[in-house]
This record gives sequence, structure tokens and C-alpha cells, in this order.
Amino acid sequence: MQFQVPQFIETEDKIVGPLTLKQFVYVAIGAGISFFLFFYFNLWLWAFSVVLINTATISLAFIKINGIPLPKIATAAIGYFWKPKFYLWKKTNIPAPKIEKRAAAMEEEAKVNPLNDIWQKLLTSKAPIPTREKTTRPALFDQFKSHQEKYEVFRKITGEKEMARRIDYK
Repeated sequence: MQFQVPQFIETEDKIVGPLTLKQFVYVAIGAGISFFLFFYFNLWLWAFSVVLINTATISLAFIKINGIPLPKIATAAIGYFWKPKFYLWKKTNIPAPKIEKRAAAMEEEAKVNPLNDIWQKLLTSKAPIPTREKTTRPALFDQFKSHQEKYEVFRKITGEKEMARRIDYK
């Protein structure tokens, strides 16, 4: 059994010509207010109020800011200014650690645990650390000299040396 899946669920349906129902209601309300004000105001006052009312209704109907319709933004703004605000902040007095005390504590910790000292040097130094590099044993090289194959020592990215058979493709 096949079902038809709606594809454009975020777009509103055009009810009255090119207008959606909400847009039509905003424009109709503005036109209705302008029509009734024609009978109560003088011509110059009516023209001024029509310009203001129609500008407001057209902007409510058509303007979107960052994809959000203007009525939603206006509702959020009114709610922000109307609702009471309550801010609670408790200050805690925590003294900031001094750099000299930190450095002294790190040196003391390095004396207690030598791995921390090596780890700190590994993270902060630019020069290689000789204590962490493996040394190659000479006996390892001697057992391969008797064969005709060529072996070569290379250094990995991590810094340790390793030996592998060299193959020349010629």
C-alpha cells in the first residue's frame, strides 16, 4: 500500500489569490478600519491615519525577519517587556590560584612522579627527549648482514626506530 507524503509542509496555502489566510485577514482588518474611519474623521486626518494603519497592516502581513513573521516577533517583544524579570546571582569568593604557586606545585608533582615530568616535557618541549627514544641493538643488525637482502632502519612518526626489508623495484 502506498501513501502520499506531503512535501512542502512549512509553506502556507494561498487561499485568496496570492495571499495566505493570515495575510488576507491582516489586510482586510486594515481596510475595514480605514473604511470606518472615513466616516468619523476629516479628510486630512483620515488620510494620515490610513497611511499609518495600512503601513502597519501590510508590514504585519508581509515582512519576515530572518524567516520569522513580524507578528511572532512583535508577540515575543511584548511578552519580554510585559513579563516580570527576576535575576538571581550569588557571588562566591573563590581566590584565583597564582601562577607561581601553580608552577611550584607542578615542579613538586614532577619530583614525586617522573612520568608526569616526561609528559610535561613531551607536551611543552620542541627538542626530542632522549629518555623516551629506543636504542637499536647492534646484535639485531649483525644477524641480517650475512643475507643478500638489504635492510634499512627508518624512524616512525612517533620517533621510534624500526628496521624493515628494503625492496628496490627496478
